[in-house]
Amino acid sequence: MAAISASLVKELRERTGLGMMECKAALVEANGDIDLAIDNLRKSSSLKAAKKAGRTAADGVVVVKQSDDNTYAVVVEVNSETDFVARDDNFAAFAAKVVGKAFSDKQIDVAALMEGELESDRSALVQKIGENIGVRRAAQVASDVVGSYVHSNNRIAVLVALKGGNSELAKDVAMHVAASNPQVVKPADMPQELIEKEKEIFTAQAQESGKPAEIIEKMVQGRIQKFLAESSLINQPFVKNPEVTVGDLAKQAGAEVVSFVRFEVGDGIEVEKKDFAQEVAEQLKK
Repeated sequence: MAAISASLVKELRERTGLGMMECKAALVEANGDIDLAIDNLRKSSSLKAAKKAGRTAADGVVVVKQSDDNTYAVVVEVNSETDFVARDDNFAAFAAKVVGKAFSDKQIDVAALMEGELESDRSALVQKIGENIGVRRAAQVASDVVGSYVHSNNRIAVLVALKGGNSELAKDVAMHVAASNPQVVKPADMPQELIEKEKEIFTAQAQESGKPAEIIEKMVQGRIQKFLAESSLINQPFVKNPEVTVGDLAKQAGAEVVSFVRFEVGDGIEVEKKDFAQEVAEQLKK
């Protein structure tokens, strides 16, 4: 068996980005042949990626790419298991490549987007970094004017489509959406099932007052109107100037808010929480 020098391990580590012990084991298996070691590692990368695929990736980043003429933009969420990896340069480069392809291909179907080279890149990154990594979702908007805003920590991203107006207004509205998290553009857009759900809750609360049914009905209607106003973008007080609503702000600029998309990292993902002592015990059993 050929002697495995520290310099050889260092070279393999630099060429693959893998851990020192994994590089040394690969070189031992390849009897010191660094090219064979790389081939063997590449062959096993899909297996390693598959083993990590079952782990929940609820951290990560949201990334945006917008056209120079401000009429089209794409947002993508790329997940990792930890915020440490989400700050890694290799992870950031992969996320940028994903949003770039989504933008150029106008493709927001994740399965179709990831076919071929991007999936190979993802698997290689899983092997290199040692965490499960996945592209969760993508969205696009196109309109007369499109604006975007990405929060400084890359955890919240918003796209806004306007009819009329300008890119500065669209960006301001996007910033507002990031901060206030409205559910819909206007009250008429609110799904009826959500209204009924809120009505049921408000009715139960109002009945505790012991007031007559007709009074309770008026109380419930008032609360529904307040819910719709608070949840609708155009009725919310603008974050930069609460004296005007977002809808009035747009009107003053001769614009209308058409739609928005708001992505927040990990939103809706359930993360399994384990008792630390239990987790240690499970590892000891293995």
